[in-house]
Amino acid sequence: MIAIVDHEAGNLYSVKRAFLHLGVEAAITSDTGIIQSADRIVIPGVGRAGTVMESLRRKGLVQVLRRCFKEGKTMLGICIGIQIVFERSEEDQASCLGLVPGEVKRFRADEVQGLKVPQMGWNEVKPVRPHPLFEGIEGHAYVYFVNSYYPVPASRETVLGETDYGVTFASAVACGRLVATQFHLEKSGPIGLRMLKNFCEWGE
Repeated sequence: MIAIVDHEAGNLYSVKRAFLHLGVEAAITSDTGIIQSADRIVIPGVGRAGTVMESLRRKGLVQVLRRCFKEGKTMLGICIGIQIVFERSEEDQASCLGLVPGEVKRFRADEVQGLKVPQMGWNEVKPVRPHPLFEGIEGHAYVYFVNSYYPVPASRETVLGETDYGVTFASAVACGRLVATQFHLEKSGPIGLRMLKNFCEWGE
């Protein structure tokens, strides 16, 4: 069973419907016991880094998620889920989970002529190294983004895929048994569903 972490952000039910479409059992929950015993954990959502982290702290989930990561639990972050796995975010000056070394920065519309913030719509993710998440994805792929902030990993070794939006940023990362995407897998059509399927089958 997949535990979808309920941190009171939007879009959780879209992720659950995507898993159900794949025939995979998934539950939206903030129950620490269910999360710790789940086969896989997903941290999705649309929201602000500071608000999401406050919700996780209030629910007692910060240490639970850190423990699950340390124990090698298979985990997936989507959208805000990729941002809060880093150490800190410029959004709300938030201290985050610290699972992946690095930070999250805001797109600077004043520094790139014509740049619209947030990024909303389809853009290309370019894989930079092999990973089970990209199994069956040929070459570059167009996926769906909604983001004003972007990850800046401390190590190039954690980068799986990159996207250009005024700056070239890490739109997919992996660290141990954690993988995360800035783009919305559940809104990215057949390619997103294939990546979700790959996540479900990773390591089986």
